[in-house]
Amino acid sequence: MDEIEGGVLDRVPVGALALTLTRSTIRMDHEPTWRVDKSNPVYDLIVCLSGQGEYLLDGERLRLKPGHAMLIPPHTRFVGWMEHCDRYTGLAQHFDLTVFGEHNLLELMELRPIAEISPWPVYEPLVHHFRQTAPAGSVTLPQHHQFLVLLNAWINDAFIRWKPDAAQRIGGTAAIDLAVMQAASDIAAHPLAENVVEQTLDRAPYNRDYFQREFQKRTGRTPRKYQEFCRMERAMHFLESGHSVGETAARVGYSDPYYFSRMFKKTMGLSPRAHIEKIRLSRSGQLFQYDEGEQAERLAQST
Repeated sequence: MDEIEGGVLDRVPVGALALTLTRSTIRMDHEPTWRVDKSNPVYDLIVCLSGQGEYLLDGERLRLKPGHAMLIPPHTRFVGWMEHCDRYTGLAQHFDLTVFGEHNLLELMELRPIAEISPWPVYEPLVHHFRQTAPAGSVTLPQHHQFLVLLNAWINDAFIRWKPDAAQRIGGTAAIDLAVMQAASDIAAHPLAENVVEQTLDRAPYNRDYFQREFQKRTGRTPRKYQEFCRMERAMHFLESGHSVGETAARVGYSDPYYFSRMFKKTMGLSPRAHIEKIRLSRSGQLFQYDEGEQAERLAQST
């Protein structure tokens, strides 16, 4: 796979996100007589495995097909029923997702109500496993981690944009944390776009100089150096996929492969050829024959 995109939550600090599964997984297995009319106090993600479900959500008619998932916000009435099939299976999971303490993360995003969990052939076995192994009356640690993987994949496909006033909704020190996270996410998703940094700085609800200083405090890089780092992350992907140094340089926007190599080494700490050698040794198991110091020395020799 040559094309890669940054995930919406990829740049969220590890300790900033908190997922809570508020009840055990509902293993859906419905017949044509099934009908539901209710609301829940928390978010509900419904994933279809077979058949299809018809829903009325906020007055909008929606159809859930295999490989797709639907998000029902808290305290939102929905009606569900079946048409055109004899069996409708899947899972439903109630949850809360907060960021920086107590702030509802999904409320800060504009999301499509239904989106595919893609690539579905990769995630379908996980959904089946999640459904089959869910205890009837409890929530387990493996469930928690598996659901976060599924939810992250769905968010990447359902995401439209961050709400313009997302940071202001939070307030306090968490607001600048969120604004930096949003900016880092935008830059990481489009590292090859010429104007991505300017556009990101224009959208930030802060004085430009202040925001750039706060960005650097939290990421360790200025926005422009952060973009360069993300470009080199993408370059690493191309190198690992078998592209030459020259091909990789062109794919990430460098006409001069020698200049690209210097920038790659300056940013990532080793040359492109040393990175290729590192991947080769790692895949063959040879890299792990050495301690960290010996690994660095061996890679330096390949530069």
